[in-house]
Amino acid sequence: MDFSYTEEQEAVRELARQILSDQTSHERSKELETSGVFYDDDLWGELVQANLVAIAIPEAQGGGGLGMGEVSILLEEAGRHVAPIPLLPTVVLGALPIAEFGSEAQKKRWLTPVAESGAILTAALEENGSSDPTKPRVTAQRDGDGWRLDGEKVCVPAGFSASTVVVPASMDDGVGVFLLEPQAEGVKLERQTAIHHEPQALMQLSGARVDSEGLLGDVSQGAEIVEWLVDRALLGYASMQLGTCEAALHATAEYLRERKQFGKPIGSFQAAQVRAADAYIDVESMRSVLLEATWRLSEGLRARAEIVAAKWWAARGGDRVVHTAQHLHGGIGADVDYPIHRYFLWSQYLGAALGGGNRQLAQLGKLLVSDDQRPTL
Repeated sequence: MDFSYTEEQEAVRELARQILSDQTSHERSKELETSGVFYDDDLWGELVQANLVAIAIPEAQGGGGLGMGEVSILLEEAGRHVAPIPLLPTVVLGALPIAEFGSEAQKKRWLTPVAESGAILTAALEENGSSDPTKPRVTAQRDGDGWRLDGEKVCVPAGFSASTVVVPASMDDGVGVFLLEPQAEGVKLERQTAIHHEPQALMQLSGARVDSEGLLGDVSQGAEIVEWLVDRALLGYASMQLGTCEAALHATAEYLRERKQFGKPIGSFQAAQVRAADAYIDVESMRSVLLEATWRLSEGLRARAEIVAAKWWAARGGDRVVHTAQHLHGGIGADVDYPIHRYFLWSQYLGAALGGGNRQLAQLGKLLVSDDQRPTL
């Protein structure tokens, strides 16, 4: 087990940090949030030009051909800068499953535009009344040489911007995973706004048409594809959460050094030191669990329990860190003109996405008593 970064991974981190540092600021984020636009097209263009958006797309489609380890590093940097871009939806939810399970025609149609012009992809994994993406309530029925989808998906990130959406649906003989264009007949999108101001889509499907080239993989492996995607999505959210919480803690440490009370920096007070130290322990715990899960996944080892544990730490540990940041900032922490609140909002979203701490803990319990999923100790 080697958690040290390769030269290539360090290069990804350095390039991503340079671009994100240059292009993001509290003032820019505030401008985008108040305008209702949210996504920063200029920043997205810079990352596309640097080929970071296509980091995990195969080289044949113009991408970098790298793996989940490099994707995790990129997402951590995006979280550190609370970058308002559709990076996780495009790179993880859309590009990864198409690259792994798509036909050559599907890869060319959907992945090449991501690498060349920054096309946006996403997936619709959340449903009301169902917490298991492998057992979707949305249904798909055969219709000639294609399919028709019915049902509802909620909280689809970048749903209004995506060129295609990965949609799991139940079929008579299993689960199908479909590549659905949001502009297709029978698709209705309604705006939902996440806690961190990101515009998301409620996707209503009424006989939404998917052509013969719209099935990803085949029905016999549909549930497997969804599980594969959810594993990587959980790691993606955990990676962004790590960056977000580390940045919040760093900003808090700076504030504790600069803010004075009774003629002394408040960071010299024991109560503040203890709270900050506990937050530091949470951040490093999040990092170590995430590194193990990502490493095991990248090495092709059984990693489901470790992935769920990483998301549990992202939810519970992340919640403690940003509450500490808010508390130690005092009244100014509640001022939306001051940047610390943004880390809190992003952390709450990232911790809850695809299931918060309680759901992950329940899933981890099931895995620990399962002979075929029990982690190696």
